[in-house]
Amino acid sequence: MNPLSVLRDSLYFSQRNFWAIVQLCLPLVIVESLARQLVAHLTGADASPMFDVLVGLLFYPLYTGSLILFLDARSNGDTPRTRDLLAVAVRIWPMFALLAATSTALIILGLQLLVLPGLYVMVKLVFSEYLLVLRGLQPLAAIKQSLALSRGHFWRILTCMLAVLAPLWLLDGLTSNLDPDSHKPLLDLVLDIINSFLQLFTSVVMFRLFMLVTEPDLGTER
Repeated sequence: MNPLSVLRDSLYFSQRNFWAIVQLCLPLVIVESLARQLVAHLTGADASPMFDVLVGLLFYPLYTGSLILFLDARSNGDTPRTRDLLAVAVRIWPMFALLAATSTALIILGLQLLVLPGLYVMVKLVFSEYLLVLRGLQPLAAIKQSLALSRGHFWRILTCMLAVLAPLWLLDGLTSNLDPDSHKPLLDLVLDIINSFLQLFTSVVMFRLFMLVTEPDLGTER
């Protein structure tokens, strides 16, 4: 389970299924970014970050749940319809939103302690979404099982995660540090959409890791 192989396989899959992923996820990502910008406009620059979190909890489970279902279907050679994937994502939205809220709270708590505890929590919870969507586990059970599955694979998961997220965090930091007076609402919207959509590649990479970790013949490495 070499991180470079995981990243290569995920990139190959994303290239082959790029337009299907765009059609499935991009509309919801755009609506999410519009909602985020609207909420920011209504609440003002000094508003609590929780407003941004709440917007994410509304939309993130929908497009991420749909994407996970799509990844699983394509891995089995199926070609699911977008509306069928969205219908399932809507049905499981309450449990996914609860899981996302719990995971977000734990990650924020870890980041407030120090950066490293936050990254540790992110790694340990990385499989919980797939367990909830694909295995039908309840949020707490999915978190518990993710803790078990990630045991022995911490550095591989972290390497793959940072390989995708670090450049996006850097890009987001550079754009957020620009002169506020030079910002234009349309440009901010486009940048937010691009960043959010590119972050979906993390789900592809983590799904590949999830499949490798849950293979029956894969020995757990200590």
